[in-house]
Amino acid sequence: MLSIQKKILGVSLCVLIAVPAWFLGQWLPLIGAPVFAIFIGMLVGLVHTKREQTAAGIGFTSKYILQAAVVLLGFGLNLAQVMKVGLSSLPIILSTITISLLVAYGLQKVFKIDVNTATLVGVGSSICGGSAIAATAPVIKAKDDEVAKAISVIFLFNILAALIFPTLGDMIGLSNHGFAIFAGTAVNDTSSVTATATAWDAIHHSNTLDGATIVKLTRTLAIIPITLGLSFYQAYKVSGNGRASEKTFSFKRAFPMFVLYFLLASVITTFASSVGLNTAVFEQLKILSKFFIVMAMAAIGLNTNLIRLVKTGGQAIGVGAACWLAITAVSLLMQALLGTW
Repeated sequence: MLSIQKKILGVSLCVLIAVPAWFLGQWLPLIGAPVFAIFIGMLVGLVHTKREQTAAGIGFTSKYILQAAVVLLGFGLNLAQVMKVGLSSLPIILSTITISLLVAYGLQKVFKIDVNTATLVGVGSSICGGSAIAATAPVIKAKDDEVAKAISVIFLFNILAALIFPTLGDMIGLSNHGFAIFAGTAVNDTSSVTATATAWDAIHHSNTLDGATIVKLTRTLAIIPITLGLSFYQAYKVSGNGRASEKTFSFKRAFPMFVLYFLLASVITTFASSVGLNTAVFEQLKILSKFFIVMAMAAIGLNTNLIRLVKTGGQAIGVGAACWLAITAVSLLMQALLGTW
């Protein structure tokens, strides 16, 4: 009974941090509620002395609430719509994801940062920012400070993209369609894709936002193969690099079930839309997913040492900058080659 009370206390603390972070995120969407939650959590963590009373609930939130958030995220994906509109951008999406992961992997040793942080920055830069980091973190068993570093890096380049890309698109003569693909493939997070496309629309009196959002949703589907691949790689390493004489590789242990539920949620949304059912409830579940992510980021902030984050975050920013520049260049290069400019 006492353990349940401690868990409730910890979860409640995360909710108390998540609520103001949520409203701050609505007020300043370019920064986003997850970033506010992490930094408020870190500040609260500096003065939170009774850790033993909330540790269980904070741990529960950073692990299980985070996984629940990823599952609920699936209700925001209509696979039929994504396949119909987003497939034309698939070569560009695959190219940008590949280059980001390769750059992150290649620079991990150059910048002397841990593998998990480099992985999270690479995945977050190439797929869908905080959502991809949320899905990947439990799979690779990332520490809270590693997640905080990755989220902070994504936040920085989200702001730069929203400020720079509309002007850059004008300078190089992108069409409205070309900018929709560019924003959808080269901007990290969904909220920042929206901000970037909206800024372009305000200048050109166009409607690139819808196209950019569809491209971004198509990128989100990459969560499935990426998390599965990382999960099996982690299990392979645990099994002694495949040597049966040590620990035996287990398919069941390697498979992250929450990713399967994420896909199932997407299938349910797609089916309901195809038969004309009211899908308003799915929009509410998508909102709940975002709030759960904010709660989980609050928990991660509570477990993150702010001083250590500041001291060690420079290398992660270097990797993030390289990934961001590589994705930007490849997105534009692929558009030029495919004639979608």
